[in-house]
Amino acid sequence: MFGGLIWLAVVGLADYVTGYQLTFFIFYLLPILYVLRRAGQGFAFAMAVLSVGVWLFVNVAAGEHYPDYLTPIWNCGIRLAVFLLIIILFSTRAELQVLVEQRTEKLRREIQERTRLEKELLEIAEAEQRRIGQDLHDSLGQHLTATAFAGKVLAKKLADKSLAEAVAAGRVVALTEEAIELTRKLARSLHPVELEAHGLADALQQLAANVSKAFNVSCRFAAAGPLEIADAEARTHLYRIAQEAVSNAIRHGRARHIVISFEGLSERRLLAITDDGVGLPADARAKNGLGLRIMDYRARMVGAAFDIQNLPAGGARAVCTLHPGSPATENHADEN
Repeated sequence: MFGGLIWLAVVGLADYVTGYQLTFFIFYLLPILYVLRRAGQGFAFAMAVLSVGVWLFVNVAAGEHYPDYLTPIWNCGIRLAVFLLIIILFSTRAELQVLVEQRTEKLRREIQERTRLEKELLEIAEAEQRRIGQDLHDSLGQHLTATAFAGKVLAKKLADKSLAEAVAAGRVVALTEEAIELTRKLARSLHPVELEAHGLADALQQLAANVSKAFNVSCRFAAAGPLEIADAEARTHLYRIAQEAVSNAIRHGRARHIVISFEGLSERRLLAITDDGVGLPADARAKNGLGLRIMDYRARMVGAAFDIQNLPAGGARAVCTLHPGSPATENHADEN
């Protein structure tokens, strides 16, 4: 308030020196807004009343004459109303700004919490997939292997006795061996051992081979440049992106030829899945399917950019780009 009085004295003195013919009305807002910012709305109202009084006193002292008593009262009322309106407007603006900052902070915390929960859910789902894959390999796979072995023993005994049931027993053994192979493929898709043991490139190579066998399509893997990524989480997300993109190309795009390419250019890593299918539907982006959302989210989890576009010659191309500075490239550089 004391600082506002100093401002008011300076403005009043300048108003007196320049004379009443030159209005200084707008400059009386300086002490009012100063007090509003420093002391609050109540003190600003008091400063507004003082400013009107000083304005009237300075103008009378400078030589201005009024024909009656109502004119200065009216002029003071108009100026006071303007000052009070400006105080209210600035106060409301400040309150709105505080409210916006509070809402922004609340939204930021909610986004952080949502991101944390999404990450936890994805990690839980990934861990559950690994567990199921391990169970398929260790439990069901071993059980089917034992069943196939027992079937072979039975088929041999029946064949030694020249019984006709030996052919049927051999057929059961063949079906059991097919079930073993199917179980191994399912286990590898849920828990790619190559991803942990040999790295992302070998895991993508195995993925292409498995897809070619399972769906009777041409799926190949192409690599160029330094490929390895040190961060295990980044490897998992990139592998799942490739897995989802290949699955979409086969199920929805009806592709017959698929290329999984992985390029290492300096610190940048580029994963691309190109197919010759029918491409994305026109409303694919608008519908924002679950597969696209998951791939985009996985890319953002490792600081990458994800995009998928139809190709002019037909088919589609999904691209995941890890730029320098992303967690995956940073970890790679640190390990080197």
